[in-house]
Amino acid sequence: MPQPPEENEQHEPEDAEPTAAEGPGWLNQVPYLLVLATMGAGIVVVAAAHFKRGPAIIAGSLLLGAVLRALLPAERVGLLAVRRRWVDVATLVTLAVLLIVLAWVAPQL
Repeated sequence: MPQPPEENEQHEPEDAEPTAAEGPGWLNQVPYLLVLATMGAGIVVVAAAHFKRGPAIIAGSLLLGAVLRALLPAERVGLLAVRRRWVDVATLVTLAVLLIVLAWVAPQL
């Protein structure tokens, strides 16, 4: 037999809207979308035959991703969170540094 809910027990309705502090779920993907848009801009610059500027923009987007992953809480980074925080940040920074070195040593065409 079902028992009536306790007086102290709190129940949220199943169709409750997110509170203003939580915000909508898609808002958590904004850091990822920002990094993705910046990386896309770098790819467009590379496609326009700017082989030094393009990788620098892409490296900047990777560094932006590393900063966002390091500073934002786990609930707010969205798809930037792949592994542990330090692994993600170290991977992004390493890739950015390698890309900057590659752009620096690439010959100007």
